[in-house]
Amino acid sequence: MRLRKITLRHFRNVGFATLELAGRQQYLVGANGQGKTNLLEAAGFLTALRSFRAADPKPLIGHGQNVAAIAADLDHERQGATQVTVKLRRDGKELWCDQARVTRLADHLGKFPTVVFSSQDLLLVRGAPAARRRWLDLTLAAMDAGYLRVLQTYARALAERNALLRSGRAADGQLSAFEQLLAPAAAELVARRTAAVRELAASLAQAYAQVCDSAEPAAITYEPNCAEASAEALLARLESGRARDLQFRTTLTGPHRDDFQFHVRGTAAKDFASEGQQRSLVLALRLAQAAWFHARSGIRPVLLADDVLGELDPERRRRFWAAVDPEAQIIATGTSLPDVARGDWQVFTVADGTFTEGPAA
Repeated sequence: MRLRKITLRHFRNVGFATLELAGRQQYLVGANGQGKTNLLEAAGFLTALRSFRAADPKPLIGHGQNVAAIAADLDHERQGATQVTVKLRRDGKELWCDQARVTRLADHLGKFPTVVFSSQDLLLVRGAPAARRRWLDLTLAAMDAGYLRVLQTYARALAERNALLRSGRAADGQLSAFEQLLAPAAAELVARRTAAVRELAASLAQAYAQVCDSAEPAAITYEPNCAEASAEALLARLESGRARDLQFRTTLTGPHRDDFQFHVRGTAAKDFASEGQQRSLVLALRLAQAAWFHARSGIRPVLLADDVLGELDPERRRRFWAAVDPEAQIIATGTSLPDVARGDWQVFTVADGTFTEGPAA
């Protein structure tokens, strides 16, 4: 897939901008806080109608405005020339594809994949399990409407059970009703996560070997909250844990407490990997995500690299560029001009939400 044109209106600090994109390498250069990442955020929004920076879409709408809009012209492997338009309102969003309104998110998922490389990705190694679960859920849901459906079922039943626990008036019969919904949804989530992480782990190991020394093996391992993850076993765990859940007023068992971990040379990367190794791990994870998207959908994702290479040594930077799919479009940002050894870049200078083609004079 190639992004040929993108237009933003009232999106964060960008009042209005249209960028005509030629070739497969674009570079946005400018000081911090000028709007470079905002454009990447808008391009990434096309994948699953979510920001990679904010869970709440309201901050995406420019100050004092009621509506923000993103319009993208794409060359698509399956659909040919395609236009996607997203309108963001404070009470919701609208999605249009080739002038036809799209009313179900499941009809949109997987069609326009992007992969964001961000400095925030280090939190996937260093941070709390919630960030890793969110990444995994967004990645799987972007390619699998069935995963999104079961995730939504699980989240609704979990929220209702937790509300009942917080009320202090939870009876066994009431809890049982929600557990009958939770257990099969939980089992399906664990099964799908297990299969996906296995596939992603193989790609990550290969990508890390390209970015680093192949003698330094890397891995990710899935850690479900319940080792035995059949619906029957999960139902039994929920039933046996009711007293504890009532004491803490929340559900303490289930895939909402799952995690996955990074390893280098068989040791936990969070505790023992160097900063360079951790940065290489998250770059490898994103390369694995891009390969997985392509394999699952047949569509080559657009890569969005938000000033992520500055902390790497020159050799790892060279290896990263060598590992990037040579057919993929990449839109990158930085505070200085790109490496000319990478080839020809279409450069846009960014200042105060304004995009001007060409380097600054």
